[in-house]
Amino acid sequence: MNERRADPDLLLRRVQAEEARARRGKLKIFFGASPGVGKTYAMLEAARREKAAGRDVVLGYIETHGRAETAQLCAGLETLPRQTVTYRGKGLEELDLDAALRRRPAVVLVDELAHTNAPGVRHPKRWQDVFELLEAGIEVWTTLNVQHIESLNDVVSQVTHVRVRETLPDAVLERADEIELVDLPPDALLERLREGKVYRPETAERAEAQFFRRGNLLALRELALRKTAERVDTDVLAYRREQGIGATWAVAEHILVCIGPSPASADLVRAARRMAAGLRARWTAATVETPATGGFSQRDRARVTQHLRLAQELGASVATLSGQRMSEAILDYAREHNVTRIILGKPTHPRIRDMLFGSMLDEVVRGSGDIDVHVIAGEPREKETPAPRPRAPRSMSAYLWSAASVAAATALAVSLSSVLDLADAIMVYMLEIVIVAYRFGRGPALLASALSVATLDFYFVAPHHTFAVADLRHLATFAGLFLVGFVTSGLAERVQRQATSARMREARTATLYALARELSQSRDAQKIAAVAVRHVFGAVAGRGVVLLLPNGEGRLAVACSEPRGLGLDEREQGVAAWAFERGEPAGTGTGTLPGAEGLYLPLASASKSVGVLGILPADAARLEDHEQRDLLEALSHQIAMALGRTRLEEEAQEARLLMEREALRNTLLSSVSHDLRTPLAAITGAASTLLEGARALEVMERELLSTIYEEAERLNRLVSNLLDMSRLESGGLELHREWTPPEEVVGAALNRLERALEGRAVTASLPEDLPLVPLDGVLMGQVLFNLLDNAVKYTPRGSPIDISARVEKDRMIIEVADRGPGLPAGAEERLFDKFFRGPGGKRTAGTGLGLAICRGIVQAHGGTITAEQRPGGGAIFRIALPLGEAPPSVPGERA
Repeated sequence: MNERRADPDLLLRRVQAEEARARRGKLKIFFGASPGVGKTYAMLEAARREKAAGRDVVLGYIETHGRAETAQLCAGLETLPRQTVTYRGKGLEELDLDAALRRRPAVVLVDELAHTNAPGVRHPKRWQDVFELLEAGIEVWTTLNVQHIESLNDVVSQVTHVRVRETLPDAVLERADEIELVDLPPDALLERLREGKVYRPETAERAEAQFFRRGNLLALRELALRKTAERVDTDVLAYRREQGIGATWAVAEHILVCIGPSPASADLVRAARRMAAGLRARWTAATVETPATGGFSQRDRARVTQHLRLAQELGASVATLSGQRMSEAILDYAREHNVTRIILGKPTHPRIRDMLFGSMLDEVVRGSGDIDVHVIAGEPREKETPAPRPRAPRSMSAYLWSAASVAAATALAVSLSSVLDLADAIMVYMLEIVIVAYRFGRGPALLASALSVATLDFYFVAPHHTFAVADLRHLATFAGLFLVGFVTSGLAERVQRQATSARMREARTATLYALARELSQSRDAQKIAAVAVRHVFGAVAGRGVVLLLPNGEGRLAVACSEPRGLGLDEREQGVAAWAFERGEPAGTGTGTLPGAEGLYLPLASASKSVGVLGILPADAARLEDHEQRDLLEALSHQIAMALGRTRLEEEAQEARLLMEREALRNTLLSSVSHDLRTPLAAITGAASTLLEGARALEVMERELLSTIYEEAERLNRLVSNLLDMSRLESGGLELHREWTPPEEVVGAALNRLERALEGRAVTASLPEDLPLVPLDGVLMGQVLFNLLDNAVKYTPRGSPIDISARVEKDRMIIEVADRGPGLPAGAEERLFDKFFRGPGGKRTAGTGLGLAICRGIVQAHGGTITAEQRPGGGAIFRIALPLGEAPPSVPGERA
């Protein structure tokens, strides 16, 4: 029994992974196709079994959805108190993460993994709460529906015509230590829905007509089963790797099709696609690189690339294998990836070739074990002349050196003939043949073998100095000597090809390393472009390389080129723009706009195109080589990451400067405002006292005092606005909510503006049955004060100002309408930006902070504020505040 030595690196990674798993808590997901299949019920049943077995099980957050059976299962299990978060006037209950961390149970149950937390909670998503529990070493059980997986969001939307907003990354599902599928047939689920066991009766009919259609449920069930099967397959492969199992386990079909330069390989790819579709199996197309394939012609290498591209288009994974023998590489890959079927092409070469050099097909069949091998014949084609393999050019001097080496070996052997016998002479010639084969290759080595046989016969085999052979046994010696030359020359040529291939790989690696090193030192996009085009131009040796980046207008422009000054015509610019917009390669050698002169690769960073790399090849056929394409894609990926890093650094720098500028401005405003309020209060108080007590003043003196008072009041309002804005932006605004009648807030604002509203028609339409609203009366009074003050500024004297309030559903609507010049076209949203001023702003006093403060205060209450044109002229400002739950009833409180 052959024992395979374990890979020490694999053992180390396994030990490290086990240690990490031991530190973290385990994650178990009860996975289902849709709501109502019984995930929470199954989780609670399992929790009760664990509780009965003595484990410390706690309910962190369970959503019963009003189901009595689910609520009964929660009885008897410890439940953590929930965290209550106030959002838009309503109290929302969420998982109390800190309470769970303090309690540290063995197992905590957290329902609805994809749930989005209310604003104000530590993490925006519940799965992030779960991850924090896992890092603390707490085991978590949770539930998840298939429609919440991010990678399936588009598929679910296409099937159900419902866009699921709450999703989580696929990595969360992959992180799970255990996934338990909770399955229920669609008919049984629909029956539960009609019985009111999923939703309330008033909701069930609408749900059945929309999301819970039988076709939708069938599709979601298939997605859930497939996703679970993928996870199980991943676990099987991991277990096989850990245990070093080489035998195939045919638990899931996996097809491997082997392709080469033969035109019939395209038929093999299509046959594999049909077989995979019939078996609903995943499939892989692989090509094998051996020392022998290093001599493929350019045409053959281009065909291999075309076949791999065809397989990708048909949905296959592609792989490039390497090894000394094709059969070994294929079987090693098949065992490692649990392949169940191998597809090979039927051999078309003469049988004598298999007899002399061995049959790859026979070796695969004999070594396949439990793997099925399918041999498929392609469509009959006209026999084509095989392309000659490229060989190193042999000059006449190589053959002359070969003949000279034979002459030297003969002279040496003849001069030592007195002390050498025939066997020694043969060894001298064999040494000479090996040297020639290694130095000059197969052709000169075969010439040296033939000349060595002839000279050996002439000088050392009786009768001497003739080419006759007295002992026929020497013919076997001659054949062996020639065979040594033939085999040695073949091995030497193979070693040379391997050395050439190694040099090419080393050159590609060196190119990538040099590019990465220089890009890491570049901080400017222009410098990155210069470094990129220089390295890419050296790698492809084409007519030119260009790097295009979007300019300030968002249009592509050549940032750098090699050679310098190289430009693109309008047609090539269009191809580059298409690659940039679609994020897909275009141009020569691709399936999109193949008639273009260049190949254009999009530079994508964080799923966003940041530029385009254009290559103008001297020989378009070189771009068909998959190794050359892989190199270009690797180079473009490095360039894209460097450009993306530069952009992120610029954005971070801008954000940092903006934050510093905002902080400095807020600090300055706060300090200056506080310093200004004291003298302003003194000025306002003194002017007010003089106006009230000085009755015998002249008219002019009284007007001057009035001006002092009014301007001091205006400056005081300005300082108050600056302080309020700094509090809003720093997060220092605190709400003191009380159940307040709306008319009280409106009255307070009108009283504050009594002097400014003198001589103006103000109409207040406030019904007597308006409910109380939970709000901060002082702050909301400031909102109405700013809106009314704004209306006074922009409304001519004699024009009315209207205030109204009403209830719409669960909101209180308060409107302030005027008959001023109205709103600027398209400025309904910008009105609430800081320092934005409406029509006539230059002629009207103010700083443009009042409406911004209004929006901040209203949003802090969970409401909205909007502005729109008023029919007949003017503007309407509308405040919508949530009413919340009904206030406690107090007799006579509204009397």
